[in-house]
Amino acid sequence: MSSGYRSVLRVPGAAAFFCTAAAGRVGIAMTGLGLLWLLHARTGSYGTAGLGTAGFALAEAGLGPQLARLADRFGQPRVLPFSVAAHGIAVAGVLWAPTPAAVAFAVCAGAAVPQLGALSAARWAHLLRPADLPTAFSLESLANASAFFVGPVLVTALGAAGHAPLASALAAALIVGGGAALAVQRRTAPPPARPASLRPRFLRLPLLNLAVGLYFGTMGVSVSAFATEHGVPGAAAPIVAAGSVAGLVSGWLYGLRRRRAPARRRLVVAAAYLAATALLLPLAPSALWLGAAVVITEAAIPPTLVQLNVLTERAVDPAVRTQAFTWNNSASAAGSALAAFLAGHTADGLGASAAFVLAPVAGLVLLALAVTVPSE
Repeated sequence: MSSGYRSVLRVPGAAAFFCTAAAGRVGIAMTGLGLLWLLHARTGSYGTAGLGTAGFALAEAGLGPQLARLADRFGQPRVLPFSVAAHGIAVAGVLWAPTPAAVAFAVCAGAAVPQLGALSAARWAHLLRPADLPTAFSLESLANASAFFVGPVLVTALGAAGHAPLASALAAALIVGGGAALAVQRRTAPPPARPASLRPRFLRLPLLNLAVGLYFGTMGVSVSAFATEHGVPGAAAPIVAAGSVAGLVSGWLYGLRRRRAPARRRLVVAAAYLAATALLLPLAPSALWLGAAVVITEAAIPPTLVQLNVLTERAVDPAVRTQAFTWNNSASAAGSALAAFLAGHTADGLGASAAFVLAPVAGLVLLALAVTVPSE
């Protein structure tokens, strides 16, 4: 591990809260897909399973910022126990209740899920000097990418083996355990703050995160559609895995050194790179080409997310940091859901290559918004 990563993890209490939140995020990455497997196994209906999963996602996106606001106002140690308890009870309801009630419990699970990534980012911002935050946020990007790489694979393996209830129970255990462990780590938690409002300069940042979500949603659908369309459905998983590894490596390397250029300029460069390299995706004639294009393009994502977190920390009052980070997450999730819908319909009507056009469009939207961010 580089000296930069070691230095931030050596801050008293930092390694403990980072590892705790990282473990819990694996559970968060498992939950949506786990609910899909569980409800489908119980009912045999993808419609019912999709309804429960969509309800979970919408509740998380809509109510997550409100939970974060309470964490800012009253402190993480006071809010987290109620949140994780409610989430655990709701998942238990999904596991044991009849189908109509199980769907309702899935919505409740989304409403109560703790935003561990935002809570962890707020702790970094509370503990570190501004110069050290890009390194810490690079670690956060690595933790998030790792969680969304390992979690869905684990859920799919358990679901395919007929253990869908175990997958959901394991996801809940990771979230509840991670959230409870984070709650008892009071020394690193930001203190409760008086109510404050999000500043107008912050309002562009959720839109930037929405643009990143548009890219994620496009890729999630289009890669699978491309592989199926070209008669190699088995190629989808290796392509996605290669892109995830590229993102992990990129995020790791990006956090190794400090950069003196302003965060806004670095964001513009990353957005321009994403928009340019994403143009390769619709042109892919084969799975091998697509895999190489995905690897090249995914390298832009960690630097982009790091700069968005840095700009968010600088744009908001400390009293609303957790809320701001959570709004960014909700915007990204909304963009991903919208893009998945659009990419799916485009792939059905015009083919996978046409669906991939949405990826450079997302990059261009990100770039256009990035250049409007006020200079530091």
